[in-house]
Amino acid sequence: MYKLIAIDMDGTLLNNDKQISSRTFNTIQVAKSAGIKIVLASGRPLEGLRPHLNHLGLTSDDDFVISYNGSIVQRVGNGEVIHQTTLRGSDAKILHKVASKLDVYIHAFSTNKGLITHQLNQWTDIESRLNGVPVSETDFQQLDDSDSLIKIMMVAEETVIDKAIANLPASLKQNYTVVRSAPFFLEFLHIESNKGIGVAHLADILGLSAEQVMCVGDAENDHHMLKFAGFSVAMDNADLDTKALANYIAPSNDQDGVAVAIEKYALQK
Repeated sequence: MYKLIAIDMDGTLLNNDKQISSRTFNTIQVAKSAGIKIVLASGRPLEGLRPHLNHLGLTSDDDFVISYNGSIVQRVGNGEVIHQTTLRGSDAKILHKVASKLDVYIHAFSTNKGLITHQLNQWTDIESRLNGVPVSETDFQQLDDSDSLIKIMMVAEETVIDKAIANLPASLKQNYTVVRSAPFFLEFLHIESNKGIGVAHLADILGLSAEQVMCVGDAENDHHMLKFAGFSVAMDNADLDTKALANYIAPSNDQDGVAVAIEKYALQK
């Protein structure tokens, strides 16, 4: 039986209206009652996850959340951080120079300043609204080299991000974990950060093996945790590369796919 289920948010747990369906909500409550640890694993910051954690009743010191694509793993109740990796202002300067050459915008989540962007733009506004966090304009070249940043993102319309990915310097892929979390979001994390590492740290703390873990996702930023899991689930709305990693293709996020996967393989209904 699976003891831990890590679930991505956007495109997976949330339907296209950014809501958790009643069937999925009820199935998660049944899984919790059966002793299964339900963990949200998202690229979002904690602020963007908090309303859904509250809704699902995942708010105690025994509940955990994986945010910023695995950069932070913490207890929900008391906020205790059990795993964290960060970037620095020096990384932001490097990535800003590349972003300028690739003609994309850039923003970052700072541990002290919150969501910051070198230049205000519509995609950073999406990030701000999605997570309910304010954004401030900051000259990235004026950041202190030691400033702590959780993740840095290049943002632009989908076709521009496609071109940026094709022209990324090879050194960036060697020095950072690079994942695409949405068509218009390209994320740069500490090289030792990803959802798979986050789930593995949590499983270790809980005394669980990978075989006792189910992970559910739909996009490139879920690949590491799908590879780690004893049982991996991709949504029907996932891209082909993500589906190729899955043991099971669930119905889409608009068709209660998370509920179907949990019922079928964790609750064995």
